[in-house]
Order: sequence, then C-alpha cells, then structure tokens
Amino acid sequence: MASEIALNMHNSRLEPPPLGLSPARRAERGKHARASVPRESHAEFRPAADRPDPVGLLEQQAASRVPDLMPIRYGRMLASPFAFLRGAALLMASDLSHTPVSGLTVQTCGDAHLSNFGIFASAERRLLFDVNDFDETLPGPWEWDVKRLAVSAEVAARDNGFGRKQRHEIVVAAVARYRRAMRGLAGLGEIDAWQSPAEIDDLRERYQAILGRRERRLADADLSRARDRAGVVALNKIIRMQDGKPQFASDPPLLVALAELPAAQAPAGLASHLNGILADYRRTLEWDRRFLIGKYQVADVARKVVGIGSVGLRCWVALLTGRDPDDRLFLQVKEAVPSVLSGYIGQTPYPSQGERVVAGQRIMQAAGDVFLGWQTTKSGPVHDYYVRQLRDWKFSMVAEDMDPPTMRTYAELCAQSLARAHARSGDRIAIAAYLGKSQAFERAVAEFAACYADQNERDHAGLAAAVRSGRVTARTGV
Repeated sequence: MASEIALNMHNSRLEPPPLGLSPARRAERGKHARASVPRESHAEFRPAADRPDPVGLLEQQAASRVPDLMPIRYGRMLASPFAFLRGAALLMASDLSHTPVSGLTVQTCGDAHLSNFGIFASAERRLLFDVNDFDETLPGPWEWDVKRLAVSAEVAARDNGFGRKQRHEIVVAAVARYRRAMRGLAGLGEIDAWQSPAEIDDLRERYQAILGRRERRLADADLSRARDRAGVVALNKIIRMQDGKPQFASDPPLLVALAELPAAQAPAGLASHLNGILADYRRTLEWDRRFLIGKYQVADVARKVVGIGSVGLRCWVALLTGRDPDDRLFLQVKEAVPSVLSGYIGQTPYPSQGERVVAGQRIMQAAGDVFLGWQTTKSGPVHDYYVRQLRDWKFSMVAEDMDPPTMRTYAELCAQSLARAHARSGDRIAIAAYLGKSQAFERAVAEFAACYADQNERDHAGLAAAVRSGRVTARTGV
C-alpha cells in the first residue's frame, strides 16, 4: 500500500480542495485515507533491502558542491547523532519514501527538525515563531515533515541523556500538539486558517514556559534588543572600516571577503557575476520593495559557511549601504539545488530551484521576508539562487541546552507551527479527519522515531568509520 500511494504522489502538484466540496466530504477523504493506511502503520520502520550506503549519498551530494568546504560539513555532522541527522536530510528522505503515506499533499518544509524553527521579524516588525528554513521545500506527504520533527526530538533527547520514558513523552506530546492544532484549524474558514497567528505575543505563555527565570530574563532582553535592530548590531561585528568604507572582516574559512578568496575559488569576473545576481533578482520583488532596495548599493560581498546540511553550497553575504555607510542592509545569496525530496515525489513545477524555495516559503510562513527573491545566473556556470535578508531579528533556542520539560514544550511549539504551515496549503479538514481524536497517530510516530533514531546512530557511526578509513576527510571544531 505504501508503495502504491507513493507512486500516486510522484510528480504531485499542490492544489486546493475542489471548489464546492463540503467540509463533510473533505472529512470523508481523510477517513477513507485512514481506512486505506491505518494510523498504526506509521510505527513501522524497516530499512529497505537495497538501502543506499549513507556515506555514498553524502558523497553524491558533495559532487556538485564547493570541494574545499566539504570537510567542514563532515566535521560538523560528526559532532553528534543530532548534528548528523541535521545534515542527513537526503538520507532520511530516501528512507521515508518506503514508509506509508495517506496521499494527502501539503507544501512540506522537507527538513522540519527542531533547529529549523525560530523567532524572526515580520515586515511590520512583529516577532513571529515559525519554520525558518525552506531549502528542501516541495509539495509532498505531510507525514514526512511530522516524522522528521519527531525523530529530531528523539535524537536530541538521546544526545542530552534523557531516559526512554522522557523521550517518549516528548515525542508523543509534540505529535499530539500537531494533531490537536490541525483539528482546531480544520474548524476555521479559509482566511482565518491562512492568517492563524504566529506572533510571539500570542504564544507568549507557551514560549515563556520553556524558559527558566534566568533564561526568561535573557530572552526578554534579546527580544527587546531585537525591536531595537539587534540583528543589525550583531552583524556589524563582522564589519570593519577601510578608508572610510565598511567591508567584511574575514574569519576564514567561515567568512572570507571576496577580495581575499584564493584564485582557485574566485574565478575572473566573480565580483561582477555576484553584482549581476543582486541587480537582476530585484525583478522578483514586489514593486514597492524594488523601489526600496533601489535606494541601496552593494559595498562588499563575502563567502559564508552556514548550517550543517547546507555546507558546501555556494553561499554569499552582501553588505549594502543606503543614505550613508552606517545605513546597512545585509543580504544572503544562497545556491538553491533540487530538494532532497525530488527524487522520490517528483521535480518542482517551477522553472528554477530558487523560485521553488521562495514559493514554498511564501506559502508556509505566516509572514515573509520583504527582500525574499530568486535569480538564475545567465553567464558562466549556471546556478540557481535565492536571496533573503541575513539574520533579520532571529532568535533560536539550542536543543543541546534543553532539559526535558523545556524540550517538550519547545517541540510542541514547533509542531503547532508546522500544523499551521501545513494547513495553509493542504486539505486541513481531510488531514484532521485522518488524525482523528485518539492518540493512535502520535503513539505510532513515537515508535517510528525511536526505531529511526537507532538507525541514525548506526549511520553516524558509519560516517565516523569512513573518516577513520580516509574515505572522506572531516575538519572538526569549525
């Protein structure tokens, strides 16, 4: 059954429920899917007989990336099983393609682990809690996002030394929050569901509950500074003044100014190439935002290493200045490659991978980045990119620092945000009917998460063995 439904989802397209279909008929869709794919079936995880070599999949990804950065990626993935999971989205997508799915499609994040949620600012400078990474977004099974989130909670809890019962309670609570949130959203009208609040003020009670007294004071201070443009203040620390002009202060290998890149990594014409991307991408912005960004000019560009799974992708940060050298705008120009899900559920209908990322983010996020856009290079090696503001009032919690109550509440908050994001694109009424009122789904997913966490530990050990044998090179501590 799982393979049949997965086949039916190949080349899937994101479409709203048929107009005129009543809520009762939409609920019947979910109940029919439940009859075909019982909720208890989601507990199952058995590695496929022909399961790809985990290190081989990572090497496959590395083939199109910047070679000198790959040891940093492997080194970061070696840090812990949770770090490995964060970098192994392709491997988990491969495994999920063999698991049961209901056939109900949403715009998925594609990489919905605990560290891909956080606080950021809307265009109106409201603080929101939401999904914040969309490199892998694609229409697909909503279950895959839920399972990746659940697995990340199980793995992070193991890394933190939590007991089996504590881990189980965290995962069950998170998935139950997703189910209850989706059922609540199913009762709303289309606009109300689309505009379901994600503001920190609306979530403050739950947000504050995950922090101790000291952390609460620090967080409140962080949020207060955020409203005073703390994100820009933090970024200014990587800037130095040279002849009265602001420039990036290199910190190799994580941040290297364009002018300081070795010749082998900075082919002739790279500066004009990047300036062309920043100039041309503006056509993908709304007219008012094109007008606004037209008031800025590029002052400097640097190569930046970000994240774990993204290490090795071509990623640049640009400093733009407005009325004077102290009026600064920071943009990230990041390469967009096919989603890790694409080999299992079909390619994007968009003409470029950058547009895929932007479209997915705009569909899923409660409020988007005003400078979010995309561009495909027109000369030299062809690469797709998306552009966004860099660290615009972002604040995130570190899973490795959480105790059991904190992680449980945080995981619930992530799951609630994921349900809201899925409800904007999928048939929330059908999904809610599939989930039902019982704990069947969350119990099944908790069992899956525990089994997959075991596999993740074996895969993490496999990468360590590959490093020891010299098959791949890792650079740790970077």
